[in-house]
Amino acid sequence: MPKKHPQPQPIERVGLDEDLADEQANPRIAEATRMLLTEIGEDPRRQGLARTPERVARAWEYLTQGYRTDLHTIVNGAIFDEKYDEMVAVKSIQFFSLCEHHLLPFYGKCHVAYIPDGKVVGISKIPRIVDMFARRLQIQERLTAQIAESLHEVLSPKGVGVVMEAYHMCMMMRGVEKQDSLTTTSEMLGVFKTSPQTRAEFLSLMGIKIA
Repeated sequence: MPKKHPQPQPIERVGLDEDLADEQANPRIAEATRMLLTEIGEDPRRQGLARTPERVARAWEYLTQGYRTDLHTIVNGAIFDEKYDEMVAVKSIQFFSLCEHHLLPFYGKCHVAYIPDGKVVGISKIPRIVDMFARRLQIQERLTAQIAESLHEVLSPKGVGVVMEAYHMCMMMRGVEKQDSLTTTSEMLGVFKTSPQTRAEFLSLMGIKIA
């Protein structure tokens, strides 16, 4: 008898086929995308673009979900009484955002630190706060300040320091076309602003060279 070979099993496509959720796309964003495709000289009906408007609509809803997120909902009571009074730092939080001037991405790393004054926040909440503000139309300067100010609001610490390092596609793909330009912004509150030693310690821990 001929040897029977096992039948191949179907591949589970969980998370791979985003077309399955097309019906959930915002119809107005999808229609605006069709108009955009037409205006640049494309045919939104052709095979490769037929479902692009729905994909774009879902992408925009995801990339701007920060508008529908609340700071206190994110923190969700994860603030604890603690006598610890040394620096708490989270280094190299990856983030992606959209520049409000050209609607092109900018991305990079965010470094955050604070010195508690009787209260600490769950560590996972810090990247979530970064994401909340990053997933809005932004400029890097405002994004940096919003992260620092929100931590100061929920913790009332002795100080907060935030440094962001980012590459901007609006500089890399168009305009000056400088692919290696890294933009750095910082926001220092409390002792991070008033104490050179505290600020220097923070920058050193984050691996940021001081001139």
